[in-house]
Amino acid sequence: MENVFFDTWESVIRTICLTVLGYVAMILLLRVSGKRTLSKMNAFDFVITVTLGSSLATLSLNKNVSLTDGIVAFSLFILLQYILTWLSVRVKKVKSLITSSPTLLFYNGEFLLDVMKKQRVTVDEVFKVARQKGISNLDNVDMMILETTGEVTVIERNVQGGLNTVGNIKATE
Repeated sequence: MENVFFDTWESVIRTICLTVLGYVAMILLLRVSGKRTLSKMNAFDFVITVTLGSSLATLSLNKNVSLTDGIVAFSLFILLQYILTWLSVRVKKVKSLITSSPTLLFYNGEFLLDVMKKQRVTVDEVFKVARQKGISNLDNVDMMILETTGEVTVIERNVQGGLNTVGNIKATE
């Protein structure tokens, strides 16, 4: 159990330098790659966010990883995300392979229990989301939708006019 609390000043300085330089490199790469890289649009977007964070931590703390190795890893992950999202926008099969579609959980005053069971969502979780959105009575809710990100959207009773944002949602997945 040697060097548990302190190794050397060289180690501390290396960690500081690599963390700062790796962070700057990641910020620059993310700015070049665009907003989509760290969006929460689907599970793959979430994975890239976690992966980049893990890579930065590895670069900062693992003495066997050089700054160049870290930047190459960041660049590859961002490039792969860019390619995947570029393909998913242009090729329907790729989009359907990597993304799910929104799913109705509650509609017209009724819980869609079979759908909720399939999506592993409980009635209590739906109530919690409604409370968090400031809804005290589900009579005021037209529908609740499990989005592709795992978040639940609450749509209040429809009023006449305006654009409908829920035209492409399926009752089952």
